[in-house]
Amino acid sequence: MTKLTAEFLFDDLTPAEKARAERVESILPELRAHAEEADAIGRFYEPHRETLAKAGLLGLVIPEEYGGLGGNLRDLAAATFAMGTACPSTALAYFFHCSTSSRGLLGLDAIEEGKFSEEEIPVVKAFAENVLHRMGTKNQLLGNFASETAKSSQSAVFISTEAEKVDGGWKLNGVKSFGCNTGVADAYLVAAKLKGYDTAEGLVMFFVPREAEGVKERPQWDALGMRATASHGIILENVFVPDEESLAIPGAFVKLMQSSRGSLMGNQPAISAIYLGAAKQAYDFALEKTMSMKFEDSGKPIATSAFHQELIGKMTVELETARLWLRRQIDLETVEPPIASKTEVIQHWRMAKGTASEACFEVAQLAMKMTGTSGTANRGVIARMLRDIAMSLVMAFPAERGRLEVAKSITDGQETKSFTVKQD
Repeated sequence: MTKLTAEFLFDDLTPAEKARAERVESILPELRAHAEEADAIGRFYEPHRETLAKAGLLGLVIPEEYGGLGGNLRDLAAATFAMGTACPSTALAYFFHCSTSSRGLLGLDAIEEGKFSEEEIPVVKAFAENVLHRMGTKNQLLGNFASETAKSSQSAVFISTEAEKVDGGWKLNGVKSFGCNTGVADAYLVAAKLKGYDTAEGLVMFFVPREAEGVKERPQWDALGMRATASHGIILENVFVPDEESLAIPGAFVKLMQSSRGSLMGNQPAISAIYLGAAKQAYDFALEKTMSMKFEDSGKPIATSAFHQELIGKMTVELETARLWLRRQIDLETVEPPIASKTEVIQHWRMAKGTASEACFEVAQLAMKMTGTSGTANRGVIARMLRDIAMSLVMAFPAERGRLEVAKSITDGQETKSFTVKQD
């Protein structure tokens, strides 16, 4: 029996997980067919939105009672890995859509954990269910906007976008420098800080319609890789958001993060799964090509030469290195009962993300050596995967920063903050 693409990462899929993975498998030919075109023009291939919706995948990680498929982090990583073998750009855009679910799921978890007062619970619950129903029942594609151009030495993400209270709602001003699905999503989930707050306690969230007055797109995304993700971000100028589309309770965002078992909002390993998928595609393409090409004098496959054998061996080791680090991280964040403390889970993620990224990039470089100058064509599989995987070296944080933060956590007993805000 032919294995599903996702079974390279998960050889222990449950029947329910396999059924959800089969939905992903069904759309891979469509994603693969337009990957080259989307990369060349540097734009999200908009028909993929309908492809994802028809397959029911916009609600992959949404509980069934909210119209979703009931998947979890394992399902998301399986999906993004498989999509990464076909079109990494679409996989990344899809991940950021799915990541929005954490604002709903963790909100409900935080309520169960008693983190909110009786007065706050209805507001938090309403916002959380709004998130989940949009993704499940309403089948909407969402954008998730937190990142900004300004950086802080104290945190991974620095927030200066400001929310000011006005009659009936809030007024938002700021610039979001990165966020997939710009101009494509039905709505954007925007993180901002409450005016008058200078700590992460002031972080809040808002749903902003794509066509809302005062919302503008930044210049078109034109990067080395992940070119078809629509990641150019938005500008917010006096954008009004009604109270019912807001979670503006001080401290709410922090409490959601505290409810996460692992990395950031509990879904980051699924990003690394995309790059593993791209590396697997580069590996398979290079191996197939060099096995099909023959030496003129001996008739043997080019892959049998000593040079190519060395490359194949190294590629295999690096691919397995990335897979094992990623699987371990996912296990740490999903296995019940938990097998490690949250501090240990975060430490492992700091190491796993960078190690997996560097290993995947090495696979792509070796695949280019395997295929020679023909593999360097910009519109070819190897060059596209190499460029896409290169983005993993800097996305979120590079390997060097991750290792330094692990060392600091070990020696100082302090974890680097995930978010800080601009002081008024």
